[in-house]
Amino acid sequence: MPTDPGPEESSESTGSIKDLILEQEEAASLIKNRSLLEPNEIVDEERIVGRDSQLTDITQHLRVAISNERPPNLFLYGPSGTGKSLIINAVCSNILELCESRDIRFGVIQMNCQNVGTLGSAVYELARKVANDVGATVEVPEHGIPNKKKWRELYRLINEHYDTVVFILDELDMLIGRRDMEEPAFSRLLYQLSRAGSTDEITAQVSVTAITNDTKMMENVGSRALSSFTPEDVHFSDYDANQLREILWAREDAFHEGALSNDVIPLAAAFAAQTNGDARKAIDLMRTAGSIAEKANADQVREEHIREAQDKVEKNRVLEVTRGISTQKKLCLFATAAVARETGGAAKSPLGYRVYQYLTGTLDADQYHQETYVNKMKELTTYSLVETERKSQGPHSGSYLEFTFGENPNTIIETLREDSRLKDVHVDELRAVVRAQINK
Repeated sequence: MPTDPGPEESSESTGSIKDLILEQEEAASLIKNRSLLEPNEIVDEERIVGRDSQLTDITQHLRVAISNERPPNLFLYGPSGTGKSLIINAVCSNILELCESRDIRFGVIQMNCQNVGTLGSAVYELARKVANDVGATVEVPEHGIPNKKKWRELYRLINEHYDTVVFILDELDMLIGRRDMEEPAFSRLLYQLSRAGSTDEITAQVSVTAITNDTKMMENVGSRALSSFTPEDVHFSDYDANQLREILWAREDAFHEGALSNDVIPLAAAFAAQTNGDARKAIDLMRTAGSIAEKANADQVREEHIREAQDKVEKNRVLEVTRGISTQKKLCLFATAAVARETGGAAKSPLGYRVYQYLTGTLDADQYHQETYVNKMKELTTYSLVETERKSQGPHSGSYLEFTFGENPNTIIETLREDSRLKDVHVDELRAVVRAQINK
């Protein structure tokens, strides 16, 4: 019978793990400062490049806070990874320091709305963040009370601890709330916060910055919220390859001197530029490539490590997104990606739907009408995997939606095939069906 290890055996086991850790530390000789390779790390201002216009605009709008005046509301919009959160956080951080030197009680409260389900949850989360910022306590429960009491508690905390507060609402368009409400929760949140200064309930000055990847978000904001929010717009466009190279060179000292071969940064920037100019992706590529090179005991990060990192990062991102979506959305995405793979990155909605019909028939799955297919594909745009644009077939032929992919469609297909049901799709037969539909 197996016996419990004695003290000596346990000691040796512990020692071997420690030795392994120390060996791995010694082998990790390429990356010097891993925090600089974290996409969401707030970096020193000298590392912020390629966003001079946006930096100037936001500074101009928010600087009045150092004179104890209320800054205007802001609407920052543009694709993911284009510096929206980076710039607003950098500016607010500097304003906070200047206000402290002038004895102005300035606060910055940031909330990512992606995982906040309802308006009530959002209000309570803001109150909790204010309380944490000032070292106070939220004096109402999270559940079981009307939203009105949560608003009063938020106002109380603001009035007692701030002269001016800026609320930064990141990914605001994701705060939809209950589907039975005519107005999305983000619209009601904007209305309440932006009108707070005009009510008797709050004496502090409140400014709201809304951040979104959805350029059409304001179309879903109710008329009351629009009239009270009235933001200054700041647009963030995709980074181009040159700007991405500058961003990566500004973080080159994350690696030891001589750890990067000359072609690494240009290649990482080129890959990121191909997929929506996302700086987070470029930085993540460098981090992943560095880890791959260290694991292989390489003396430098080279081109092959970037290419391997590109495959890994794409698959990880797609896997993370697709793991939680419904089977029907997977079928819609799979069919559309199969078309885009054959056409060079774009898929017309009628073509995608016909391939979807083939898939559901082959797998004996529920099959929905084309309108439902299109709606599910539209919903997938919120995951930044696919974009949609309405196209015309001619003056007498109506219109269709065209879906384009930020990631390689083949990567999406390979990742979706990890689902046990989609493994049964015959690859060659699928290609033949898609090509037949394209050639009709």
